[in-house]
Amino acid sequence: MAAIAAELDVEFSGNDIRLNGELVGDAIRTEEISVGASKVAALPAVREALLFRQRAFNRAPGLIGDGRDMGSVVFPRAVLKIFLTASAESRAERRYKQLIEKGLSANLPDLLLELQQRDERDSQRSVAPLRQEVDAKLLDTTELTIEQAVNQVFEWSKEALQ
Repeated sequence: MAAIAAELDVEFSGNDIRLNGELVGDAIRTEEISVGASKVAALPAVREALLFRQRAFNRAPGLIGDGRDMGSVVFPRAVLKIFLTASAESRAERRYKQLIEKGLSANLPDLLLELQQRDERDSQRSVAPLRQEVDAKLLDTTELTIEQAVNQVFEWSKEALQ
């Protein structure tokens, strides 16, 4: 798996994500892939292969990294680190609505259980565990709208860039 990870042809363009030329933006956001990614992320050789590739995307004017170890491992010297969180229940409800809106079947109790299991697995892994770094700002979106969360991030980014 590490050899495959090291050779992935990844391209980001606007909102498009391509692997080996194929659009995969929606596919990589599925629960099946999310659960699989969480399991593979625990393998040190895979993490090492991906780490170099992830860091290579950090070019001017900068980037926004989204992931469970972006501020702790991938970009530890980032100008602004935000530990984005919400209750498992809130995240499961949001995911349920997102899947239903896309016309996909979803089961709320199953989604909640999968999220709780992923959180536990990612928090307990020996390599790059899920955790809030001391210099990361906590943004709990359990009770926030998308707009409120985005506005908070913009405020913090303005402060960080001054």
